[in-house]
Amino acid sequence: MDEARSVREFWFGRLPLCAEDLDERMAFWFGEDNVGLRAERDEEIRARFGELFERAAAGELESWADGPRRRLSLIIVLDQFPRNMFRGSARAFDFDEKALSLALSGMQSGADAALDAVERIFFYMPLQHAESREVQEESVAACRRLLSEAPQELQDSFAEVLGYAERHRSIIERFGRFPHRNRLLGRASTPAEEAWLSEGARFTPPAPRADRN
Repeated sequence: MDEARSVREFWFGRLPLCAEDLDERMAFWFGEDNVGLRAERDEEIRARFGELFERAAAGELESWADGPRRRLSLIIVLDQFPRNMFRGSARAFDFDEKALSLALSGMQSGADAALDAVERIFFYMPLQHAESREVQEESVAACRRLLSEAPQELQDSFAEVLGYAERHRSIIERFGRFPHRNRLLGRASTPAEEAWLSEGARFTPPAPRADRN
């Protein structure tokens, strides 16, 4: 199988997704409560895509940027996979700038418009990860467009996606950076950041809705 396609199929499953399938994927992407399942997912990504990631990190997959879906695959490899493969390490964030550049240039060229609404969640995800007020505004605007364009049956899930983006923006508006990265990146936390962290601040969206059971 084409490597770029294998990344997308692993990450999204079979598209398009119905509401129930999207709920399951949301738990796969964002669920942080089950430590055991999270560790299994991290190990699976390391085992299946570790070598591919290293090639991407070395700049060997630049040709993937030539097509919208292949570009999306490269964004996932550089933006999402490190957060699983190197969880708890500064290396989890090492390729954020490259992923952000791919996302922003793709948006400028209109590459994102060729994608399914669910795919676009992760085309835009590097914007959420940026420690930039300006980019965070772009992130929220992109997620608002997604919500307005999403199929009716997926509106609730895309509202969660927008809420997630707004949460990231509010943290950057308040602190100018993500305080939970400070320890890993060797940054000293301010008293305000320490207080916020001590409150158990998280990004995790609400639990799946009962009406989808």
